[in-house]
Amino acid sequence: MDAPENVGIRAMELYFPRIFVGQSDLEKFDRVSSGKYTIGLGQREMAFCADNEDIASICMTVLANLLERYEINISTVGFLAVGTETLIDKSKGVKTQLMELFGANTDIEGVDVKNACFGGTQALFHAVDWVYANWQTEKRYAIVVMGDIAIYEPGAARCTGGAGAFAALIGPDALIAFDRGLRASYMVNAWDFYKPISGVSKEFPVVNGPISLASYFKALDATYKAYRDKASRIRNSG
Repeated sequence: MDAPENVGIRAMELYFPRIFVGQSDLEKFDRVSSGKYTIGLGQREMAFCADNEDIASICMTVLANLLERYEINISTVGFLAVGTETLIDKSKGVKTQLMELFGANTDIEGVDVKNACFGGTQALFHAVDWVYANWQTEKRYAIVVMGDIAIYEPGAARCTGGAGAFAALIGPDALIAFDRGLRASYMVNAWDFYKPISGVSKEFPVVNGPISLASYFKALDATYKAYRDKASRIRNSG
């Protein structure tokens, strides 16, 4: 049985809540210069959820739209991962609620992945790796769902919030394919962005901008070097 090739995104879907605030209006409310958000950040609107939506519902909406729009047979799905840092339960994952859409197909691997902005990317990698590892025996696809509801306290960071969800079908012969065996990571313990639940819990994250910027630049340098070294090693071994 042939091994899978060009595993990646075969179909994708986006969902944003219908309610939003215009960034030009937010500029006026925040009393900042005109264009700071609309031109400086390139944003026109910022979506947010009403009281009838949460992270589980927006993820379910985008997944249902993906299944319907691309006429995906739910029995052909063998893996489902959810990347989110928006928690509504400290134990029960969002993925368990999405299983409502799969009927009698309960043989679906995967769980929620949480790690700030990177959780969705890692969930995508898990989906790609699952297809590479299981396609020859399973002949089933993977789905990754990413979603968040980002809320910041009043101040400079509030304009960078928003809400939305993304879903993608992962399988072989994809138009957007991922290199197999060529990936570089950088992981350290940094306190630049976190949402503690001990003590006095609150909705807003604790943010340290200078540490974030330094962390991103270190990560960029380290991952590029590691990726380049791995690519060179693979090329020379061939």
